[in-house]
Amino acid sequence: MSPPGVSDKELWRAQKLKQAIIHPDTNEKIFMPFRMSGYIPFGTPIVVGLLLPNQTLASTVFWQWLNQSHNACVNYANRNATKPSPTSKFIQGYFGAVISAVSIAVGLNVLVQKANTFSPSTRLLIQRFVPFPAVASANVCNVVLMRHSELEEGIDVFNSNGKIVGSSRIAAKHALIETALTRIVLPMPILVLPPIIMSILEKTPVLRSHPRLVLPVHSLVCLAAFGLALPLAISLFPQMSEIETSQLEPDIAMATTSKTVIYNKGL
Repeated sequence: MSPPGVSDKELWRAQKLKQAIIHPDTNEKIFMPFRMSGYIPFGTPIVVGLLLPNQTLASTVFWQWLNQSHNACVNYANRNATKPSPTSKFIQGYFGAVISAVSIAVGLNVLVQKANTFSPSTRLLIQRFVPFPAVASANVCNVVLMRHSELEEGIDVFNSNGKIVGSSRIAAKHALIETALTRIVLPMPILVLPPIIMSILEKTPVLRSHPRLVLPVHSLVCLAAFGLALPLAISLFPQMSEIETSQLEPDIAMATTSKTVIYNKGL
């Protein structure tokens, strides 16, 4: 029942605000740029930078570094925090993601530039798709390296009453796989759709006669793609996921009568 003077609508709104701002494990506020609810406004300028045409080596390195720096902070802020995570794991994940993203992006750009079989226009179009494999692979690297300790120590699983049943490494594995898959799906529409759309729009008479409009239009297309991709990626797996106790360690299955338990997979 709702408290006196508070409607169900107000309660639902309060719950949404709490879930958007408060970490479910620590009950502490997540810094605004690193909340999932802040991913689009703070992440879109980075996406625009990643997809800028005619990237130099320096600009490629800069935007990949900035993107993975933001991703690392988002991953850490939204991690499963039922167990303490050493700062060394954050640093390891951060550098691993940055190195992998920059290496793949620079390597693919060099390969495309050396491919003599492509025309200049085709080469430019292919280069626009380079950020996706670089970002997707680095995102997975970022998640695995930063949260690898969860595989060793396990994460807490809860019964339907919110009581801790035990610490499960199998649940931790499920959490990391689900988060990694989300991180692959998330950049797909963001980094694949805008290059396709912009390659079409740039041929229109309006943008041909007004080249200064290319960047604002590009930004709006990226914003729309981000707005489409984020809810889609997050909805793949709920943050508070369920798993059957029969799939977990025997000691956890024996510690509860519940058929399923809940764990925070992180975002």
